[in-house]
Amino acid sequence: MSTSNIDKKHNQKDETSFDPDFLAQKYLEERDKRLREDGNDQYLEIKGEFSYFAEDPYVDEEIQRSPLEDEVEVIIIGGGFGGMLAAARLKEAGIKDFRIIEKGGDFGGTWYWNRYPGASCDIESYVYFPLLEETGFVPKKKYTDAPETLEYCRVLSKRFKLYEKACFQTEVTSTKWDEDIQRWIVETNKKDYMKAKYVVHSNGPLNRPKLPAIEGINDYKGHTFHTSRWDYKYTGGSSHGNLSNLKDKRIAVIGTGATAVQCVPHLGESAKQLYVFQRTPSSIDIRNNKETDEEWLISQKPGWHNERRNNFESLLTGAPIKEDLVSDGWTEAFRLLFGSIRNRAPSKLKMLSWALTSVASPEMYKVGLKQYMTNKAMAHMDIRNAMQMADYQKMEKVRSRADEIVQDKDTAESLKPYYNQFCKRPCFHDEYLQTFNLPNVELIDTDGKGLNKISEKGIVFEGKEYEVDCIIFATGFEVGTDYSRRAGYQIYGVDGLSVSNKWQKGLSTFHGMHSKGFPNCFFFGPAQSGFTATYTYSLDEQSIHLAYILKSAKDRGASRIEASQKAEDDWVKTIIEKARITADFQEKCTPGYYNNEGKVNQNPQNNTYGAGPIEFFALMKKWRSKGTLEGLELTNP
Repeated sequence: MSTSNIDKKHNQKDETSFDPDFLAQKYLEERDKRLREDGNDQYLEIKGEFSYFAEDPYVDEEIQRSPLEDEVEVIIIGGGFGGMLAAARLKEAGIKDFRIIEKGGDFGGTWYWNRYPGASCDIESYVYFPLLEETGFVPKKKYTDAPETLEYCRVLSKRFKLYEKACFQTEVTSTKWDEDIQRWIVETNKKDYMKAKYVVHSNGPLNRPKLPAIEGINDYKGHTFHTSRWDYKYTGGSSHGNLSNLKDKRIAVIGTGATAVQCVPHLGESAKQLYVFQRTPSSIDIRNNKETDEEWLISQKPGWHNERRNNFESLLTGAPIKEDLVSDGWTEAFRLLFGSIRNRAPSKLKMLSWALTSVASPEMYKVGLKQYMTNKAMAHMDIRNAMQMADYQKMEKVRSRADEIVQDKDTAESLKPYYNQFCKRPCFHDEYLQTFNLPNVELIDTDGKGLNKISEKGIVFEGKEYEVDCIIFATGFEVGTDYSRRAGYQIYGVDGLSVSNKWQKGLSTFHGMHSKGFPNCFFFGPAQSGFTATYTYSLDEQSIHLAYILKSAKDRGASRIEASQKAEDDWVKTIIEKARITADFQEKCTPGYYNNEGKVNQNPQNNTYGAGPIEFFALMKKWRSKGTLEGLELTNP
């Protein structure tokens, strides 16, 4: 299906009238409906009787091999983009003695697991795919789909000869630091007992599926699976749809996040009956995908890829960029948000006046001239109000799409998201809303409450039982739970200290990558680091940083790398301070994994770098340029 004429007309709509007072109250009411005391505890851990939800349906047979008891310089845990990029950058730095351990049957990480019908990336492929210049790969479309992304993972792995370094279908069970031999001991479900000088934990934030803790979830007698482990033997078809086995099946989908938005159109097209159970509607904007102009891509000058990634993320952080190279739903939204305040900027004359009169202000002496001038400018521009008005305008356009597309007015109203656009990851899709016009598709909106019960025959909500043949959980991955729980193994450092115990009251790292008491240990991920919409960009920057540190240590003859306590303490303070930038916004958001299910800043140090990824990357680059490895303690043999 292509973008409708309605969408084309709608996209040209620039102005929307709205009542800001009504929307402010409505947003708070919708948020409050969804606030829960149990937070992340509302989800079940996939273990025990629920372990089958995490089994790998994509391998034909289990790999049989002898246990490994050898030693390598570096062990990389995780074969997603983080692990692949770490390996590629290490190779570039001349470090070739490494091994990649991956529990799946191939490289890909999230894209190995997410093969549900319609799975695709909502970030432009020319931005999302890392190392495009190095591989010469040409994505077929502006927005890629899951099969092509998995294909690219294989291209990348072959380009850097990573298959010969990989242990697939291998799950780490523990990592322990041995102080006597100054090595990490890595044990796995294959009875491996590997030694490594360095360990890189690149498990990814989206790798472990989660289930809602709904009463009776284990009572259901029909078929069930999670979207990250799609059962094509049951549904038929492929990632491209055509789920022919469902023509006589009644299907229930629990969840309406990004995954459901992408797979629901295919389920609606194929199933006899489809029930979509919603707690919170997603923001659905226009996708408008198009074929890649190969001549354009090939003609780009060297360095174009990094320039394009930087351009995209800079626009998303409000930097004054002259040209929007990507020009899509993401950048349009942020241009609207930040552009709304630039015309309010104070004149040079007014700034001079403030500077001259600052000598009489007690505030200036308290915060300093720079901060004083910043505060004056922000008050003058009324930034928060201006950005909120711009957000209201954008979201009114998003909500109006439901009225224009969905025929049933009650259903249309239920599909409207009443929250700021970036409270949840925005979705871009041209078929999802239309699916609710099909006679075999029904939306059951729980109005923020969630489901009451799962019975032997189906799902119960407000006294009505919906009998179904299959329940599909589109409930996402664990985010915000204990690190070792998400990883699936414990990390033991010096004197047996576990990472769970050290981080029990909050994360404590240096640059998000090092943690005192865990020498020669590196963490990849967004925690206390730069968080990007283009997650591969962040992973690439972390990989470059890792390679620099290991090469520098090698050049200096160092055998042990560990964060100093002072450096770690200072970084935690920085994260807490920067977290205040987004705290107010997140507190007003509807609950989700972006704001720790509504428990904002319960541990403010568990945040990402609040000033944005571009500033964080610049900070890391400056740190590397000094060449001193400041904040790290290096020990020679």
